[in-house]
Amino acid sequence: MATCPPHLYPRAPVDGAPAADPLRHAHWWQRAWVRYGALTTLLAISGLVILALVREETGTEGFLVGLGLATLPVPLLIAAFRWLDRVEPGPWRNLLFCFAWGACAAALIAIVANSFATRWIATATADPSSADTLGATVIAPVVEETAKAAAVLLVFLFRRRDFTGILDGVVIAGVTATGFAFTENILYLGTAFGTDQLTGGTGIASVTAATFFVRIIMSPFAHPLFTVLTGIGFGISALAADGQHIRRVAFPLSGLLLAMGLHAMWNGSSAFGEYGFFAVYAAFMVPIFGLLTWLVIWTRQRELKTVRTELPVYAVAGWLSPVEPYALGSMRARRIARQYARRHAGRAAAGQVAQYEGYATSLAFLRHRGRRGRAGADFVVRERELLDELWRRRETARPALDYAARITAPPVPVAAPPWPVYGAYGYGYPTSPATHATPTATPYPAYNPYRS
Repeated sequence: MATCPPHLYPRAPVDGAPAADPLRHAHWWQRAWVRYGALTTLLAISGLVILALVREETGTEGFLVGLGLATLPVPLLIAAFRWLDRVEPGPWRNLLFCFAWGACAAALIAIVANSFATRWIATATADPSSADTLGATVIAPVVEETAKAAAVLLVFLFRRRDFTGILDGVVIAGVTATGFAFTENILYLGTAFGTDQLTGGTGIASVTAATFFVRIIMSPFAHPLFTVLTGIGFGISALAADGQHIRRVAFPLSGLLLAMGLHAMWNGSSAFGEYGFFAVYAAFMVPIFGLLTWLVIWTRQRELKTVRTELPVYAVAGWLSPVEPYALGSMRARRIARQYARRHAGRAAAGQVAQYEGYATSLAFLRHRGRRGRAGADFVVRERELLDELWRRRETARPALDYAARITAPPVPVAAPPWPVYGAYGYGYPTSPATHATPTATPYPAYNPYRS
């Protein structure tokens, strides 16, 4: 396996001194395994508590029915957000954390806070009916959106390398909200099933069928739609330069307020009359869903354009083949490259091609941020890491990407030249392919990261 160019390695310690370990003198709570352990324990405890609360509310049979029905939209929503994240796929551990946070921690916070606030308002006003309405339209949107936004904030702060733009914010927020909606749907569907058990409701006229139609068929995207507004705010903040402190704070807060407002309008739709729900659904939810869908697809196309624009400089330096920037900037070419690698070298090779595509995309985004003055102090170190990862996988990825580029390249019309052609290969070229020497790439391309 080829190694990274020597000039890209960090300098050796002076006089044989051992390399400094940044965690050697760190306190015990600063170690990664302590933070991971504490976070995992917190989510596990939250999950057990929320499980007990929901089961107590719905009963065992209602819980199982609600669990089965609430699971149906989850794979579709996760697949949709994962599809949006195909340009620069984030690590699965981030998505697992977000889903677990939404389903466990955020749901627990919402149940406890909403119940406490509603009871306090009912006691203070001696009007339980108005307390329920106020709790649903004011308290619940604020509590729930804040609880879900906490997961987006944690990823933004502690996984900053994986949070680089609007699409990352959309995916992280959407998966968090999908987890929250999953737990909430178990509660609502299980409670509806219990009501039908008491009243004898069956068939399409049952409360369970009505709840399933509204929450699973008509509006499985409701919670993700609310929280995605927060994610977009954090995504715009991630694109801001380090010195733009107001922008970095204002956009996440604006997104959170918009999420709360849309959530409040959705919860309060029943107060607009018999057809209030359908009016809000048609006038606000569907248009906003369509607008956000267009936004994320447009953003994805811009990211692919960034890949095609930023990577040619690495091809000129020899790190990439000349056709790779085009292939890496096309989702169809990427898919063909992975299929080619799997067909000719197996699943492991396809995985290496997928990793190569991800690292190349990260490299393009890193250089784009650097040219716009938004790269961090570790720009050179991060660039060296990404180039090293590409270099390790080039023998597997390059043939696949070259093949994909040939398959997807637009046809170029070729006309005969009006002047005489000398030799089989044109004027100025040898007449025999055996004597036609082609330039060979250097084994370790030299590259100056400061050169534009």
